[in-house]
Amino acid sequence: MKILVLNCGSSSLKYQLFDMDHEDVLAKGLVERIGIEGSRLKQEVGESEWETQTEIPDHKKAVALVFAALTDAEHGVIADMDEIDAIGHRVVHGGEAFTESTLIDTKVMAAIEKYAVFSPLHNPANLQGIVAAREALPGKPNVAVFDTAFHQTMPERNFLYALPYEYYKEHGIRRYGFHGTSHNFIAHRAAELLGKPLEELNIISCHLGNGSSVTAIKNGKSYLTSMGQTPLAGVPMGTRTGDIDPAVVLFLIQNLGMSAEEVDTLLNKKSGVYGISGKSSDFRDLDEAAQAGDARSQLALDVFYSRVRETIGAYAVELGRVDAITFTGGIGENGPENREGICEGLEIIGAKLDKEINNQRKPKEKKISTEDSKVAIWVIPTNEELMIARDTKRLAEA
Repeated sequence: MKILVLNCGSSSLKYQLFDMDHEDVLAKGLVERIGIEGSRLKQEVGESEWETQTEIPDHKKAVALVFAALTDAEHGVIADMDEIDAIGHRVVHGGEAFTESTLIDTKVMAAIEKYAVFSPLHNPANLQGIVAAREALPGKPNVAVFDTAFHQTMPERNFLYALPYEYYKEHGIRRYGFHGTSHNFIAHRAAELLGKPLEELNIISCHLGNGSSVTAIKNGKSYLTSMGQTPLAGVPMGTRTGDIDPAVVLFLIQNLGMSAEEVDTLLNKKSGVYGISGKSSDFRDLDEAAQAGDARSQLALDVFYSRVRETIGAYAVELGRVDAITFTGGIGENGPENREGICEGLEIIGAKLDKEINNQRKPKEKKISTEDSKVAIWVIPTNEELMIARDTKRLAEA
């Protein structure tokens, strides 16, 4: 069975084509700058790469370009699009309507549109990709895999905000959580590595990248997560504030005369480690600048480490017992200095880092805790696309 996975962003489209008989990646690619001058498609097949530049005004054109690339006589991997059996779509926000992945019909599409109010940058783009795929391959199953679905197992006390209850019941204001597909994949892989059933494990999963979230997984299910109603909440990120005193927003509006749009831009695009350092949202740049003596870059890193460590500590108390702490995402997988900074002081919960193993660049997937550590610490590369493909295969076959 061949499964195409589409991940549509506001101005981009990532894709992978899987042969699910052996979970092999046949091709993967990226369409960049959709609706912007200089748009292009880059595709990888094995070790070979191919790129084409053309005008891509919208996601419908982008999906058509993906199909053309996959069937290209010289650079493609399939003879005809009819070889694709189903299409899996990453959808960021499914609200409370979806506790698991689902086959897409008009009702599902209406719900995705409804929850765009909580994810205005992502859900509309996700929906455009769905519409384009359904039009291009009529009759083929399309499956929505929601970032929020994995977190729907959180108990009410962990997802409610301390607002009047009717704001939750009438308007859906609550913690939803994100990166659910990644945390789900990591939980299953961690269970394999630990050699125990997932439902017997308590895991603290750290997905750290330009967007970061930490999730407490209790008996294999999401129990508490750092992101909230939107991906702005939680630990500081590349350009996002993470949690702040909500009265700061009122101060910015009432005392500095900022508009709601200006505040939104400030909190989402000008803050985080970029805002503190004044240099970059890229942790590699911050590491280099900090080593060269730049105090604000070091401060930005220290704030990030402190907030992630604080979250891990709080989640350890909530879980009562921690079997493993996992690191994934661009920073979690590739930043040994960042992992070391976060793990400093976690000995109090029984997590001891082996600095020598942690500093080894290969293999990527590795246990980085000491032999006498009561809590296993693992680096596990995430694979959200494979998780989407697995769910798509399961639902398409059913």
